[in-house]
Amino acid sequence: MAGPNQPTTIDDKERQNYSYRIMNTPIIARDLTKQAPHSPRERIAGFVIGRRAVDKCRASLAGTLGEYHYDCPLDNMLFSFKGITGEQFKAAVQASTNYEEVGAWLQANGTAKTPAEIKTWSDETEASSLMKIPEKRSYFIESCSALGLNPQMNSTFDWLEADDRETFRRKSL
Repeated sequence: MAGPNQPTTIDDKERQNYSYRIMNTPIIARDLTKQAPHSPRERIAGFVIGRRAVDKCRASLAGTLGEYHYDCPLDNMLFSFKGITGEQFKAAVQASTNYEEVGAWLQANGTAKTPAEIKTWSDETEASSLMKIPEKRSYFIESCSALGLNPQMNSTFDWLEADDRETFRRKSL
């Protein structure tokens, strides 16, 4: 028996049960008229935007998308990187019961990407800013200012998260 300062051992069966619990996060359809989708930072299979796109896709299928849009420019950043379409992604989401199944589908379909390529793309996408896109710059500055963000310092993901918080804060009043 392990003492207080000794690591405990986990047998194979316990490890498999633990892995199964961790590796199967059920997709619970979110009503996006009442709750924001996941942050674009939350990754599935290493891909940013993935969980958020799943949430918006499921909500579009359920008619609870609210002010959000599925297959929007943000979602298309992921779809373009993987060489897939919104329709293909939708079919994968419909066939999946958990986020990990969608992640496995992303890894197996479209343009093949190495783990290093996925990490680099995800890290760069998470750090990117609409300030760098001339035709989006003025909109981003205005939107950030309305949310009390500094458009020179905040990323697109910072802005999306702040916008989600403010949207649902206003709805709760």
